[in-house]
Amino acid sequence: MKGNSMLVKGRFLPLLVWVAGLLIVWEALSWVLLNVAHTPLAQSKLPYVHELISTLFKYGGTLLKEGAATFGNAAVGFLLGAAAGVLLAVLMSVSKTIEQLTFPYAVASQMIPILGLAPIIYGIVRDEQISRIIISGYITFFPVSLNMLRGLRSVDLSALELMHSYAAKPWAVYWKLRLPAALPGLFSGLKIAAPLAVTGAILVELMGAQHGIGVIMLRNLYYGPSHTYMFWSTIIVGALLGMASYGLMSLIERLVAPWQPEFRPKGGGR
Repeated sequence: MKGNSMLVKGRFLPLLVWVAGLLIVWEALSWVLLNVAHTPLAQSKLPYVHELISTLFKYGGTLLKEGAATFGNAAVGFLLGAAAGVLLAVLMSVSKTIEQLTFPYAVASQMIPILGLAPIIYGIVRDEQISRIIISGYITFFPVSLNMLRGLRSVDLSALELMHSYAAKPWAVYWKLRLPAALPGLFSGLKIAAPLAVTGAILVELMGAQHGIGVIMLRNLYYGPSHTYMFWSTIIVGALLGMASYGLMSLIERLVAPWQPEFRPKGGGR
């Protein structure tokens, strides 16, 4: 119990100190821009932290509702994209021909800028929810498939030969050896893709959707300096959604693959 308490303090205390220091520096710089440098539109460039916190509390219900719409659609797209990425990685690991046929197209698909693809998808589909899901899935697909394929091929050859010596069936090799070995790579891809899926969903909302944190962000940007604090609040909520998605993937990774070195306590025990 005491050890866990010390572990929590060791991990979270530096983070809390870092965040508190950042907020103090932010507040001080904002005051300097407004009262010392007399910078035009100073609050638009770097608003007071205490005003942002006040706005977040005042409009918390609206921000939470619109943020939930963004996060929900991003999550659906993320899950579909992750499933497609895992399936393609398994197929490519099974057959070199499938890899040679599909991988160049997968790489080429990532050459299309999301900023250009999002309005095209929204113009074709004409449904903000489906558009957000498609873009989030599209962003998720590639990093998951690439990292999963690398993990499937990271299996120790001696372990592979041992299973072959026992005449293990191909599905048994995958289930008991390749898939567990691929989990660290899979979660690396998921942790990269999760915040990007949220960003993709927000990008679609900027194209003319009716609901979502991106819609509130765009409206308050148009209103100008009078809505500075609300605009910055939407940016903070968008960042928190990305951080929450990353944290959720990290938590699931810790539960599903706890044997990884970074999850072990010092000394090497589990």
